[in-house]
Amino acid sequence: MVEAGSPEHPLRIAIIGAGPAGFYAAAALLKAEGLKIEVDMYDRLPTPFGLVRAGVAPDHQKDKSVTRAYDKSARHPHFRFCGNIEYGKDVNLDELRRFYHQIIFATGTQSDRALGIPGEDLIGSHSATDFVAWYNGHPDYANLEFDLSCERVAVVGLGNVALDVARILCKSHEELSRTDIADHALRALQNSRVREVYILGRRGPAQAAFTPPEISEIGELTDTDVLVRPKEAYLDAASRAALEANPDRNAEKNVEVIQVYAQRPPQGRQRQLHIRFLLTPLEIIGSANGRTEAIRLARNELYLAQDNSVQVRQTQEEEVLPVGLVFRSVGYRGLGLPELPFDERRGVIQNEAGRIVDDRGQVLTGLYAAGWIKRGPSGVIGTNKVDAKETVALMIEDIRAGRYLSPAQPTAAAATGFLEALAPRSVSYADWAEIDAEETRRGEVADRPRVKFTRLGEFLDVLSD
Repeated sequence: MVEAGSPEHPLRIAIIGAGPAGFYAAAALLKAEGLKIEVDMYDRLPTPFGLVRAGVAPDHQKDKSVTRAYDKSARHPHFRFCGNIEYGKDVNLDELRRFYHQIIFATGTQSDRALGIPGEDLIGSHSATDFVAWYNGHPDYANLEFDLSCERVAVVGLGNVALDVARILCKSHEELSRTDIADHALRALQNSRVREVYILGRRGPAQAAFTPPEISEIGELTDTDVLVRPKEAYLDAASRAALEANPDRNAEKNVEVIQVYAQRPPQGRQRQLHIRFLLTPLEIIGSANGRTEAIRLARNELYLAQDNSVQVRQTQEEEVLPVGLVFRSVGYRGLGLPELPFDERRGVIQNEAGRIVDDRGQVLTGLYAAGWIKRGPSGVIGTNKVDAKETVALMIEDIRAGRYLSPAQPTAAAATGFLEALAPRSVSYADWAEIDAEETRRGEVADRPRVKFTRLGEFLDVLSD
């Protein structure tokens, strides 16, 4: 085996997935001391940045500024972006092994978790994941339709994504028209008849997964009353005991904000956003023509378990909430990738701290995972930086120990020839810069951050022009 990592024989690494985890891994690799490393990053979309582009809410432009750091890595002379190339379709594992010493999978968690209740497949029952991708202009979701002609909507979940969905539904057209929301979503939301949005959570405010900045922002909606029932905002004995045993400043702040909302009287604004706690969905009720018309809920109570954790149990009390749309936002889930071992229960690639392992726990040489597909959907964008560094540290350790693949053609030129023959419509980072410039130019004309392209043909047309 030729020793890889020298100036004469650069270490060739492929990263599958161009989201935060992939870019943080690339940055760490390109800074590795004493090693010459070349990184090729693949993504099935023609655009980089993953959920920063397609998941971060359009009214959260500051959160998207993290792409400046990614751009710095992408312009490194030993980095190459290969967009519009899908692993498992355009390129397989054996082909990657021909050109690379190590391969990182950072594909994220593209699916969502189901509620597992009757009526979940009714017309008008949707994944929040789909709705977020739709209003952010993800090409796979641009053709979806959401019937916004109803007046009441339920969003099931107490995380930041649930708050994003509710906030977008409640914002005025004027507010949304200053963001980079997809044009098709902007038009649909302008004609929305939604007047009441209900955020529904199984637990209490102290157990909510949203962050203090997100829940505080909800109170700044200009056209919406935020309503919380005082009884549901009350900090119960179990939650109080748990916080005393394990102080959590974020949880305490969340409770403070919720209790402020509970004391606010309605102002008679155009829309109402109800935040409800201690309710478990039992059934989505449909009409004779199969459309969502209500959601049946069970009242919960909290108790302190022996390990001092706060647990939920249902009571006999129920209520039925009339709604025309239901969005479930109860967590993301990864999807299995061809030729890789997958943990179906956790929804992640089987791995140990980032090294991919088979069903017997044996390490698969040269294969690694980073980000949500490694650890599950947890943390914020920056959490992936620590995660990626952990994986890269193991990769460097394996390189020093000589544990890596032996590619038959470990050169950039060989990989380039293969890619050109395989996917002549692949998108480089220079191509993305052209797309980015045109989206930004269109945004300047409309007094918006950018006007997004949302269909593959539109991206490629910019390049052909």
